[in-house]
Amino acid sequence: MSLILSRQERAITVLGGPTAVIDLGGLRIVSDPTFDAAGPHGYLTKTAGPIVDEHAVGPVDLVLVSHEAHPDNLDDRGRAFAQAAPLVLSGPTAARRFGAPAVGLSPWTSHAVPRPDGAGELTVLAVPAVHGPEDGDRDADGNVNCEVTGFVLSGQGLPTVYISGDNASIRAVAEISRRVPDIDVAVLHAGSARVPTKFDGRPLSLDGRGAAAATAVLGAVTVIPAHYDGWAHFSEGLPEIELAFHEAGLSSLLRAVPHGTWVQLHR
Repeated sequence: MSLILSRQERAITVLGGPTAVIDLGGLRIVSDPTFDAAGPHGYLTKTAGPIVDEHAVGPVDLVLVSHEAHPDNLDDRGRAFAQAAPLVLSGPTAARRFGAPAVGLSPWTSHAVPRPDGAGELTVLAVPAVHGPEDGDRDADGNVNCEVTGFVLSGQGLPTVYISGDNASIRAVAEISRRVPDIDVAVLHAGSARVPTKFDGRPLSLDGRGAAAATAVLGAVTVIPAHYDGWAHFSEGLPEIELAFHEAGLSSLLRAVPHGTWVQLHR
């Protein structure tokens, strides 16, 4: 049986892996679409597909791609889904590689999207992400591993939503918090991704303790974990994330609901 995702006023659901559906301001937004079935993707292995397929998502207004270099954040069917969208926002390098309809945003630049609810615009702010340890080798553009972009969504009367992308850096989170001090909701990629051949096997994304620390730094009141399952290279899953939030005294902020379940957002 295929679950159909009905439109919500202000809500987020995670479909599995990094893929989240965000209904906000009359817009349907999908982050890091991955709709392939389980199977090998080069040096990575997908262990489970999403809770619903792309057809259940229906028409989408905006796709956010944190990075297109790795198939666990943009697989084949996810790429086709994004290419059919009216607008894709990503980093500059990713947008050039992706092509139309992608628009590239450097960190701390924004793009305004008209809201169908008639309340002005949704502002999408690109924010930094570090896809590995702080002391990892950086490319000519200063990226660790590859270019990755996080996003902050905001608008009049809406909760402010931060989507981390594959970020492992609390320093980056602290900078985001300083510049955007009113984040209400955080979607955190928190599976502690590890690849033995990269950075001595150290985490490429937040682990549970890092996600709890990021929550405290941001001051978010709702935290939705993502990108902790569906791929073999995650070293932590939901139990480790929940334990870290419990030990930090932040369990009341964590909304770890089953995939495909809506988390209603309140400002």
